[in-house]
Amino acid sequence: MRRLNAAGLLAVLFLSLACASHQQGSVPADPQSSEFRHDISTGAKPWTHSNFDNNEDTFTFALFSDLTGGEREGIFAVAVEQLNLLRPELILNVGDLIEGGTRDRAQLEREWNSFDQRARGTRAPVFYTGGNHDLTNPEMWAVWDERYGRRYYHFVYKDTLFLVMDTEDNTPEVQWELSRIRDESMVVVKEKGWGAFPATAYGKSTLRQTGQVSAEQAAYFTRVIDANTEVKHTFVLLHKPAWRRADEENFAAVEDALNGRPYTVFAGHEHDYQHELRRERDYILLGTTGGVQNASKAMAIDHVTLVTVADDGVAIANLRMSGIFDKTGVIPAKGDTLCFEDCK
Repeated sequence: MRRLNAAGLLAVLFLSLACASHQQGSVPADPQSSEFRHDISTGAKPWTHSNFDNNEDTFTFALFSDLTGGEREGIFAVAVEQLNLLRPELILNVGDLIEGGTRDRAQLEREWNSFDQRARGTRAPVFYTGGNHDLTNPEMWAVWDERYGRRYYHFVYKDTLFLVMDTEDNTPEVQWELSRIRDESMVVVKEKGWGAFPATAYGKSTLRQTGQVSAEQAAYFTRVIDANTEVKHTFVLLHKPAWRRADEENFAAVEDALNGRPYTVFAGHEHDYQHELRRERDYILLGTTGGVQNASKAMAIDHVTLVTVADDGVAIANLRMSGIFDKTGVIPAKGDTLCFEDCK
């Protein structure tokens, strides 16, 4: 047999590799990894691509909203089970977690114990925001401070900044007066229904509608924002839509500090889902998660919100509780027996 020199051996090797490549197809195989493995070696494959949306910095958190004004029994229990099905990494809210509105310490302890026990049923941690029902008067401020430590605070999770604000941040004197006219309005509501509420002194109050953020609180969040310039997104959570007050300056200072940065604002209070663009950013009022509903409001619905944070932006999905059912086809926690929207 004729011997091959070095050049001949290289030519044979090249020809063998070319034939193998031709047999397998001209399109290179998808790269495989420990997460994605398959046995298809042809160029054509029965899927679109293998660029999975699985960046380790991507995460999803959930939101729920008002429970108050006359909490409807069973709704929040369903929400807890539905959130467990959805498996967010953390859960936040926009306040009004208890009925509140009282100076009775024993009653407040019962209400907070009840909410805490139910909230502990979630797999993910729940971060609290105070609403007007939770922080109606200075005595309720003291109960909150003892149980939860801070009425406004911030944290960073996976390079994302969360600002949790307090919109009942008045002086004690102003808050007591607000509490007094609130009590009067509740007497009217009890006698005549919620339709009479807007005509009461409390119903007309700007502080009732948009709340108050103190200069001290605004300075705190301005410092936090300045100290966290490299985060990929900022979420602002507050109960009342403070930005809707025409002469408001303190919340506006927080907005100014966020100017030029990606951020999203979530609030509640109105029991009616609303979305608006402000400063070219999303400002969202959530509906309810068991709170009283007004049939005259178009988006008075029970829902939870899922927010996915990724390097390329934020995705917000609102899920009506009436449409979240488990693998057996039923809404968990006997939710099929409850009303989540258009409730009479």
